Amino acid sequence: MANLLTSRLPAAIIGLRTRIFTRINGEEGIPVPGERIDVSRFKELYSHPAANGRSEGAGLSDLFWYWLSPGAEIHQEHIEPGERYEEVARVTKRILALPRKVAEERAARCAAHVLDEQGIRKATSVRLRDLMMPIWAEFYYEVVFGEPCPRRARDLIVGNADDVVTALKGLSPRHMRRRLRLTRYLRERLEANAVPHELPSCLSLEERAFYLQGVFFNTAVVQMSEAMAHLLLFLAQDQEVQARLADTLDDERYLDRIITESLRVHPLFGIAHRITTQDIALEDVPPIPKGSVLCFNYQAYHHAGFEDPERFDPERWLNQSAREANYMPFGATANRPCPAQALALVTMKAVAREMIRRFRAFSSATHTRSLPNRGPCVLEPRDAPPEPHARASLLASMRAREPWEDAGRGVLQFLLGTYMVLDARRMKLCQRHFEAGREAAPLGTKPSGCPFTGRNA
Repeated sequence: MANLLTSRLPAAIIGLRTRIFTRINGEEGIPVPGERIDVSRFKELYSHPAANGRSEGAGLSDLFWYWLSPGAEIHQEHIEPGERYEEVARVTKRILALPRKVAEERAARCAAHVLDEQGIRKATSVRLRDLMMPIWAEFYYEVVFGEPCPRRARDLIVGNADDVVTALKGLSPRHMRRRLRLTRYLRERLEANAVPHELPSCLSLEERAFYLQGVFFNTAVVQMSEAMAHLLLFLAQDQEVQARLADTLDDERYLDRIITESLRVHPLFGIAHRITTQDIALEDVPPIPKGSVLCFNYQAYHHAGFEDPERFDPERWLNQSAREANYMPFGATANRPCPAQALALVTMKAVAREMIRRFRAFSSATHTRSLPNRGPCVLEPRDAPPEPHARASLLASMRAREPWEDAGRGVLQFLLGTYMVLDARRMKLCQRHFEAGREAAPLGTKPSGCPFTGRNA
């Protein structure tokens, strides 16, 4: 009975949750790939100049703004196309433009600092996402402020990032006080002129605090922590690949293939939505009218055209070009590409080397793209003799706990996810923002400013 409950309950809850969410939100959007637009047009449509609307006009935006508050209206990824977006994007790109050697050294140093603090001297159970988050908090603090990250700031950044990603996965409600503590800290630093970069001139001081929080301490910290947790979990479950990597840590091409394959199997983005700002006409595809919501499914795209697509196999990239494959983990160059692509790959390699140089990793945990279990893993110090009995005991405990944890998370996600979808629909943060902008702006002008702060660009 217990096995039946733990094996079937999560799937049943996911199905029920999906039906309820659809009933609440409606069936919005055109799935890509889907019946109307197949996978062969994914990149072409994603790159189309008219597929550039980001927030206004999509009910989904209310939900994403709810999860990414405060300051979702200032987040680079949610600003509508135009001069405001272009200036913010230029500043972000400039801040992230670190020389490769500097980025590698800084990422390795932050990883070493956090891992030294852990003091792992014997086989130990960890959650990989939790282990990675302080590393990226320290790294991006240095990127923004140009100085080492104090412990108080790291705790604020990790508390904020963990709250955002846990709410996104429906495992906890939002804790806005926790997030606003980071906002206040950033505002104080801005008032003290502690940021050495020239920030967007179109933003007020408060909006600049939201900008730093959203771009660097929400998105960058969360995405890099999740990307590294996926990468290390793949290595923990493929001892052959891990052993080869440990023996050839300086083999740049082999590590490139491992990271490429990790991002292919479990891309950072699940569904990215865009709103069409003009009619789109593609050959052999029914016209897509202005105002359509396009829902791009990254994982479906990355899995199309590959043999046994869910299998982690870095060797498939020996004779396969990423440019020619169904693969674009950082988005399309022509349509809001991820500004951290180059930096992300360089620093992922530096942190992966630091981890594998120090530890042997093992895991029997379920590995899905959403990673609700935060990547359970057993780490053994590589400079100490193997501990097969202790490791086996920890892995057995992991296997015994996981079905019950999955069932508990499923119930929690159903209850909290439903509550947050309803709460986001009640608050309508995105819709209210644009309605307020239209009411405040003279006819014929584009809306700007924030209805919650009262400040204009």
